[in-house]
Amino acid sequence: MKNTILQINSSSRFEGSVTRDISAQLTHQLQQRTGLSVVERDLAQGIDFIDEQWVGANFTDPGDRSDEQKAALVLSDTLIEELQQASHIVIAAPIYNFSVPAVLKAWIDQVARARVTFRYTENGPEGLLKGKKAFLIIASGGVPLGSEVDYASTYLRHVMGFLGIDDVTLVNANDLGRAANDNVEISEKLAAIAAGAES
Repeated sequence: MKNTILQINSSSRFEGSVTRDISAQLTHQLQQRTGLSVVERDLAQGIDFIDEQWVGANFTDPGDRSDEQKAALVLSDTLIEELQQASHIVIAAPIYNFSVPAVLKAWIDQVARARVTFRYTENGPEGLLKGKKAFLIIASGGVPLGSEVDYASTYLRHVMGFLGIDDVTLVNANDLGRAANDNVEISEKLAAIAAGAES
């Protein structure tokens, strides 16, 4: 059952983070409009990177997995369940060295699992997380979004599509920050974005 808003933060900064601030405001707007509960996943508080044991467990048939292999996939199973339960996904990502934070890449590695969130067909891979809306909140101190050196936004949009999430809204947190300096209400802009999620 799709009944939550999944809010994912990946900034290493807990205070003064533009992406965290915009993420919180947009999630609040979505919650007000949908009435859905919010599940928060703060990747900066820690997330395991996949290792040899994880890979071995993932490529073992579920019915043949040992207790140790099942344990190796517990976090992955939990993160995937959060995704499956969510109808709206808010991902806040600063750009670090032209791409996404390592913790966000680790999350992607944990949730992108064949036969669970995508499958291979004769026509190529097919995402299994259909019918969801994703909001990518991206900020950078020096990399213009959409430029040839912005590997973060295109990568995240591709990952969402790979998992079956084609309804993706890119939120340029840099532009919202400049708007705030010009006394333009950020809340009004985010409300418009949230309103678009209802269509």
